[in-house]
Amino acid sequence: MINCHCVSECEDWSFVVVPAGKQEKMLLKFLHALFLVGFLIASCRCVTEEDEGVKYANECEVCKILATELQERLEETGRTHEVLETGYAVDDIKPKKKTEYQKSELRLVESLEGVCDRILQYNIHKEREDSTRFAKGMSQTFQTLHGLVDKGVKVELGIPFELWDKPSVEITNMKTQCETLLEQNEGDIEDWYFKYQGKQSLKQYLCADRALKGKDTRCLNEKLKGETGKRKPDEL
Repeated sequence: MINCHCVSECEDWSFVVVPAGKQEKMLLKFLHALFLVGFLIASCRCVTEEDEGVKYANECEVCKILATELQERLEETGRTHEVLETGYAVDDIKPKKKTEYQKSELRLVESLEGVCDRILQYNIHKEREDSTRFAKGMSQTFQTLHGLVDKGVKVELGIPFELWDKPSVEITNMKTQCETLLEQNEGDIEDWYFKYQGKQSLKQYLCADRALKGKDTRCLNEKLKGETGKRKPDEL
């Protein structure tokens, strides 16, 4: 979203009109109006959302977080050793097919369900500049602000206090970006799940080798070092 604000650099404009005939006066008025329109257009300053502190996630950041969240979700669903029985026979004589839940399509479907909703647990950590600015937990900035409020200090942010901890526009937008990326790469995720899971990380298989192929993948190696937000190498 772009908001345009016209900024006038001159406060006083004066024009000297030499007495002339009716046609000449009309022409001068037209030129005067044309000049003012041109000046207003030239003095318009367009302010982007980034100028106002909003910086949306790029493709690399979205893919990195999707891969991270899906692998974490698979770890959660993979803790069971349940065996599924599939198939149906009228006489119940033909044995049903048995499949380990850990290798089943059901596990993948359950893991994918709502995976992008997990992004709403993230916050923007504006004290960091790289992809680690998207992280779970309260940012250092808001920890400080909440601490001031707890001490009785009045803090004005331009938004109600009860909205401080709500997902920001960057986070809600990233959820939408995640859903789009997931839809576009569902086939690749299925291939990884059934053929390469445990052999190659999803971050490498999906992001580096496919979704971001030929694009900037530097964010995939960015990782927090302590609580400073600095980067250190992270093997994919």
